[in-house]
Amino acid sequence: MSTLAHTMMTAARSADSGLASPGELDRYPYAEAPAVDRVGAPAWDGADPELGRVGRRAAGSRGRGLHGQLVQQLGQMIVSGDLGADRPLVPEEIGQRFEVSRTVVRESLRVLEAKGLVSARPNVGTRVRPVSDWNLLDPDIIEWRAFGPQRDDQRRELSELRWTIEPLAARLAAGHGREDVQQRLVDMVEIMGHAMAQGDALTFSRADSEFHSLLIQIAGNRMLEHLSGIVSAALQVSGGPVTGCDRPNETSLAHHSRICDALATGDGAAAEAAMRQLLTVHPEVERVVPAPREH
Repeated sequence: MSTLAHTMMTAARSADSGLASPGELDRYPYAEAPAVDRVGAPAWDGADPELGRVGRRAAGSRGRGLHGQLVQQLGQMIVSGDLGADRPLVPEEIGQRFEVSRTVVRESLRVLEAKGLVSARPNVGTRVRPVSDWNLLDPDIIEWRAFGPQRDDQRRELSELRWTIEPLAARLAAGHGREDVQQRLVDMVEIMGHAMAQGDALTFSRADSEFHSLLIQIAGNRMLEHLSGIVSAALQVSGGPVTGCDRPNETSLAHHSRICDALATGDGAAAEAAMRQLLTVHPEVERVVPAPREH
């Protein structure tokens, strides 16, 4: 999948980036959980049977070999509901089921804790946390929700959030005359045009993602910039409410070009309007995300 990056994010790959330090490994004792905790312990029958042989598989999307694949598998199981809230996760059982080492299990649980999916407490062990505690702006959680039972809700929420963030970013970006970045945006539109003509969806997607991320980054608002990962994640999630970026065509390309023109002339209102049109080219989106009232 193309890059779709971080957190709507605090989220960001901060969680993904860190392996557990030696001192932190002890937070996940590898001792057997108390017998009371084992009541209702998760059955792993629903897990990917191939993950038990993770050593034979290519590195997962998290890019960290066995550790990344285990994070992916456990994360998907939690988000899908296969491992419900407050279910105990016994490191020993996880290691045996997936045939991975204690270090891999501990590192994976640490990443999942950073994402708000699990918690580890003394004398209680590691348990799945309720949805209200999840970092829903984390790019991995966005992906897992988007391709699980909650796919419709996740895609609708992403569309709504983009519709709120990006028009504002476009307006603000028009007030920052960074010619180098504006030229880069123009270059991305040209790449998208060539890719569309050649039927190269992957190149189009990558250029489109960079276009939208750059636009947010030059808005001059650091809090918006911190949320740029939302857009990257949303562009990787297909289906659901359709936006101009989901269906490459001449109309979508024209809206991107109009945004560039508005930025070049410093016309914030025009940049904002063009972005709204880009994100609302399909009637389904208008029903989900109604236009704001004029005051």
